[in-house]
Amino acid sequence: MKIERASVRQVDLPLRVPYEVSLAKIERFDPFVVELHGNEGEHGFGEALIIPGYTTETVEGSWRLCEHLASRVVGLDTQAARAVAVNSVHEGVGAASAVLAALDMLDKHSLLALRTDVEVPLLAPVQSSEPAALADEIESTLAKGFRTLKVKVGFDWQRDLDHVGRIQALVGERATLRLDANQGFDSADGIAFASRLVPRGIELFEQPCPLDDWRANAAVAARSAVPVMLDESIYDLGDIDRASAIDGVGFVKLKLKKMGSVDMLVEGLQRIRAHGLVPVLGDGVSLEIGCWAEACVAAHAIDNAGEMNGFLKTRERVFENPLTFSNGAIRIPAGYWPRLDAERVERCTLRRAAFGSRTLAARDA
Repeated sequence: MKIERASVRQVDLPLRVPYEVSLAKIERFDPFVVELHGNEGEHGFGEALIIPGYTTETVEGSWRLCEHLASRVVGLDTQAARAVAVNSVHEGVGAASAVLAALDMLDKHSLLALRTDVEVPLLAPVQSSEPAALADEIESTLAKGFRTLKVKVGFDWQRDLDHVGRIQALVGERATLRLDANQGFDSADGIAFASRLVPRGIELFEQPCPLDDWRANAAVAARSAVPVMLDESIYDLGDIDRASAIDGVGFVKLKLKKMGSVDMLVEGLQRIRAHGLVPVLGDGVSLEIGCWAEACVAAHAIDNAGEMNGFLKTRERVFENPLTFSNGAIRIPAGYWPRLDAERVERCTLRRAAFGSRTLAARDA
């Protein structure tokens, strides 16, 4: 198979409810979507949302790399195109991963082509702060079947500690909590918060300090009353190895857009287990495209709640045949293969670049 056409676009999908983290208040997802078309009618697509602060990548730099890769792969077979994208991972893994995900679809990767029905339990965010609203949100979330809840912290350590305590009291033993600071603490505040936690019902404490401050994250992990999980700090196998040497780190989270292809993601998950740590998987700011691919991998590679819940946060979906969610889990039937809703994607497009053999010939003339 050869790639006949390629396009990259940035889309804009507002959220149902604004999503507040220590780094920003997120009101919409505006990822890049890469589409590749084979010469026999095949269609593959991938996505990556670049959020400054979550990553060292920039939006405009990633856009330029997406355009470059989309133009480069036209006319190549999937193996040669894959080599081009893999060689660009060090320049911008988000952009490269969108191309690699599209190639995994074109090649019908075995983990994506499901032969049996799969069910992937998800976690749900807890976003309310006012006591009455918080109680109502928790009851509503549990009634939907969620059994793992994510609590955003990293704002003010004492206020965060009180907030977590209220949630623990409301939840009891009905669900597990994951706490996520999104790099919001320095080492002193991170230690003040983590060392005072009452571990009851808390599975882990995620990314206390800035992604490149390994010393601060290690200091917090050493004093934390619950295991620490690194996320934003992790980009490759070397980072996984580095995390495994830190006392108090018990979990590592991966995302497809931070590893590259499905195979690179699976290799990362296996490396985490080889170090005796627990892998967590999922991107809470992905559309259905990324959530579907990660759920397919999760069904084979993890045994805890997936974090690929971004598709539940947007007002609109991007698949003609939307992912099914019920009783706290993504449910994907055997043989399912997603189809983009072309009209909806076009309506949500902010900018677009397309490449084909004629386009490239004209450009190079």
